[in-house]
Amino acid sequence: MQFPKILLEKISYYLLDRNETISIAESVTSGFVQLAFSQMPEASQFFFRGLTAYTLEEKVKLLDIDAEEAKAVNCVSQTVTEIMALNVAEKFGSDWSIATTGYATPVPESGHEIFAYYSISYRGEVVLSDKIELHPLTKALDAQNYFTECILSNLRCEVKKHPLPISV
Repeated sequence: MQFPKILLEKISYYLLDRNETISIAESVTSGFVQLAFSQMPEASQFFFRGLTAYTLEEKVKLLDIDAEEAKAVNCVSQTVTEIMALNVAEKFGSDWSIATTGYATPVPESGHEIFAYYSISYRGEVVLSDKIELHPLTKALDAQNYFTECILSNLRCEVKKHPLPISV
C-alpha cells in the first residue's frame, strides 16, 4: 500500500519542525493511518503510538468510551470519534491525535451506506471532526484507502494552520 509521498513528507516535515507528536486510534481504517505514518520520513521522532479497536469492549477498555453511549450508536458517531481522539492523545501523551470509526462495507447497521467519522485533536481540543461518505458500491479496501488519504490531507492542513503555543 502506497500513500502520496509528498503528503507524507509534508506531515513529517511539519511535525518534526514543530517538535510535536501524534497518536492514532482507528476502527474503520483498520490500521491504514498507522501504516501511512510508518512510511513517513523519521516517523519514530513524532509517531508515538497507535491502536486499532473494532469492538465496543475494546473501545470502552482501551479508550474510555462510555459503554451505554457507544452501544446506542454501535460505536459509530462523531461524538464517539471525538472522545477516541481526545483519549488516545491523553493516554499516550501526544500533542496531536487522529481517531476513526465507521463502515467500510454497506451493512444493515450502517443503513447500507459506507462512511467514516474522523476527529483530529491538538493539545486536548478537537480541532476537526467530520464525516466522509462514499458510494455504497465502493470496495472496502478502496474505502479505507480513501478515508486515510482524506484524513491525512486534513491533518496536514490542521498542523500547518495551528500556531505553536507561545512558551513563557
